Amino acid sequence: MIYAEILAGGKGTRMGNVSMPKQYLPLNGKPVIVHTVEKFILNARFDKILVASPKEWINHTEDVLKKHIHDDRVVVIEGGSDRNETIMNGIRYVEQNFGLNDDDIVITHDAVRPFLTHRIIEENIDAALKYGTVDTVITATDTIVESTNHEFITDIPVRDVMYQGQTPQSFNMKMIYGHYNALSSEQKEILTDACKICLLAGEKVSLVKGEIFNIKITTPYDLQVANAIIQERISHD
Repeated sequence: MIYAEILAGGKGTRMGNVSMPKQYLPLNGKPVIVHTVEKFILNARFDKILVASPKEWINHTEDVLKKHIHDDRVVVIEGGSDRNETIMNGIRYVEQNFGLNDDDIVITHDAVRPFLTHRIIEENIDAALKYGTVDTVITATDTIVESTNHEFITDIPVRDVMYQGQTPQSFNMKMIYGHYNALSSEQKEILTDACKICLLAGEKVSLVKGEIFNIKITTPYDLQVANAIIQERISHD
């Protein structure tokens, strides 16, 4: 089966003094999270679309989605203590309710990236079915500078082989679940990116081309940019 998991477990501390997490802030008259979920319900290949929410915001999430989304594939679940634990909560939900099959995959995506495209979703599904692990990336346009001590440059990698990570990140569910459960508590704290867990476990992580406009809304400036993107699209329709 093919699952989507919208990661809406964050509290959005970089958004500043706002009354709610960033995924619930309005974007052109609708909460950001609604724009994101709408992209997934347009794809008929998904058997279930899980929305992982902070525990104290589950009722609000359900109310918001019921108001705007009418698709019985969408279900709200509780998020975890961090990104990877949130992904695992989605897999545990599937395991408990449907069982885990060898070819089950999950397409995980940030709730605050509302501009992903049908192409990106389709290519993630196809690549996850074929390779088992997928990361969505764009080529790095700026030079990447490394500083391990945060004072002086320790390396400047060759830009031609550098990419910037986006989401979706997509996985064979049994595979990522097994690799995650094999980690120690210390490793779980350090390895915050699920694709890196797979990479260190010896899996080949395939790449899907993202889009520059597939931005993550984390700051007030990002929200302004997102509103500008929507207004530009409206003016061209």
